[in-house]
Amino acid sequence: MRTATVRSSTMPPMTATKKVPAKKDAAKELSDLFEDGLKDLYWAEKALFKALPKMQKNATSPKLKKALEDHIGETENHIKRLENCFESMGKKAVAKKCDAMQGLLEEGKGMMEETKIGATRDAGIIAASQKMEHYEISSYGTLAAFAKVLNEKQCLDNLLKTLDEEKKCDKLLTSIADTELNRKALN
Repeated sequence: MRTATVRSSTMPPMTATKKVPAKKDAAKELSDLFEDGLKDLYWAEKALFKALPKMQKNATSPKLKKALEDHIGETENHIKRLENCFESMGKKAVAKKCDAMQGLLEEGKGMMEETKIGATRDAGIIAASQKMEHYEISSYGTLAAFAKVLNEKQCLDNLLKTLDEEKKCDKLLTSIADTELNRKALN
């Protein structure tokens, strides 16, 4: 049996794995990686805090508008918890641009620009929001695991509280989409 090779014209071909040289300021220990992750999430949360009001303004579903409004307040608390993490470690809270969240925010903006106002745009806002939530869930989960190993108890508590809120937000968005929006977007 012959196997066909499918190649996308936009994707480069896979090549043999090579070691990537580390930058001069590369993380040398888990504590460095942990701090870099906190800086990344700090930027991500601050950027999301700025973007959420626009998403809320573009939503038409009352349930979605309320969920986004609530998440604005939660995001403000997430920022404070990250600042608390830095403080508990004796570090200054510094944001480092998060390329992943930047891309997700751009995708969300594009989703709003490319959809008609109403249920279709609401479904797009939920899709974009859930991608952001999944990124945050992954990031907070990883940093919580690091905090546990590093014995950063105050950070661990803060990260786990935020992780729980991110998971609840994701479930709420799924519920809103499943109970009304996706069906309305069919029309």
